[in-house]
Amino acid sequence: MDSLTEQAKASPRLRMNYDLRNSENDGSQRMLNAIEPGSDMPIHRHQRTSETVVCLRGCLVEEFYDELERTCTESIELKPGGPNFAVNVPAGQWHRVWAKESGTVLLETKNGVWEPLGEEDLLV
Repeated sequence: MDSLTEQAKASPRLRMNYDLRNSENDGSQRMLNAIEPGSDMPIHRHQRTSETVVCLRGCLVEEFYDELERTCTESIELKPGGPNFAVNVPAGQWHRVWAKESGTVLLETKNGVWEPLGEEDLLV
């Protein structure tokens, strides 16, 4: 996690992923995601799959959004050992995550192979 965090700090996006799948043909998505404060994560959704997020280190906030009003409807702080350390994001739910602390690392899992987000899946 230390190495992944250092890579995230050096990245213009201030985040870096580490693929945990057995191969690119694996039918799931499992990764570590190191996120630094200031990383710009757009509000987005995954129409075909739910997403599970587990905070392994640091502190992050998962926010849920309303599509019509484009406002945050729920904000959940995730921290290892805290009352909330994991959250499941239902399929189709608009959401985003951001780091409150440097060195934040999360485990992220989704069903199905990776698909890039289309314009219809970004709330701008």
